[in-house]
Amino acid sequence: MALATDSRTTQTLVDALDARGFSHGDLAPVVVRPSLTEYIGQLWDRRHFIWMDARHRVATQNSRNRLGSLWLVLRPLLDALMFYIFFALILKTDRGMENFAAFIIIGVLMFRGTMGAFSRGSTMLRGNKSMIRAFSFPRAARPISAEIRDALQMGYVLATVIVMIMAVPNHERPEWTWFLVPIIYVLQFLLNLGITLTLSRIGFLFPDTSQFMGFVGRFMMYASGVIFPIERFLDNAVFMFFIQINPVYHMLEMYREVLMDGTIPAAEHWMVLGAWAVGLTLFGFIFFWRGEATYGDGE
Repeated sequence: MALATDSRTTQTLVDALDARGFSHGDLAPVVVRPSLTEYIGQLWDRRHFIWMDARHRVATQNSRNRLGSLWLVLRPLLDALMFYIFFALILKTDRGMENFAAFIIIGVLMFRGTMGAFSRGSTMLRGNKSMIRAFSFPRAARPISAEIRDALQMGYVLATVIVMIMAVPNHERPEWTWFLVPIIYVLQFLLNLGITLTLSRIGFLFPDTSQFMGFVGRFMMYASGVIFPIERFLDNAVFMFFIQINPVYHMLEMYREVLMDGTIPAAEHWMVLGAWAVGLTLFGFIFFWRGEATYGDGE
């Protein structure tokens, strides 16, 4: 151990090993960024670990609670009931909508899945410093595993959303368009993954990033039409432009159109959400990979 501590450079370490009669021929650098192709191959080789890690964390996150995994359903159910009671029953703020309760339930619960990517991403690497320093593995495995875990959890949330909008007045009834929900769900997963990958490196470079996430969450809530239909109350062209390029706004509109209206979302929604989901995932992965050799550094 003292040998590793005293050897500050690669050459010093090699010389120290030679002086003690040890061979260094099998040594390989562990903090050199591999090529992009090699990096993808390393992640693929660890695909079973990534999947099992995600599943294990879903299964054990509530293991200390008496109700265990039942909280995966109870938590979104209680959230949905709270917003329904507060906005629909007490305040009666239906905003002139026929089914404001379903509007709120879909908006709040599906939005939280994406907002979680902002908070997770900003602290991902610094929150896993011990693992990163102790083991050699492609660091992108951590954000990918985290997003797979969240996607598995969101499956329970989505099921709760569907049950709730059928249970509360005005009761929604299944439509054939509900078969489009898994496609939107996959696009949301890709969007969340891109956000997490991008913010993981930004959060590593600038630790203060996590302090801004509360503000980002509030801004995104109001700019995405989570609790009210933006287009009915906002006519400023500049603000509407930023809202129209906001992928979360389009994602929520798509969920509402297929679940509440029984219609196929407009092409604009598919194009904006699809472009952000695929583009941000590709950008985030390459951006994250470029910092691979640095993630074991720092305090």
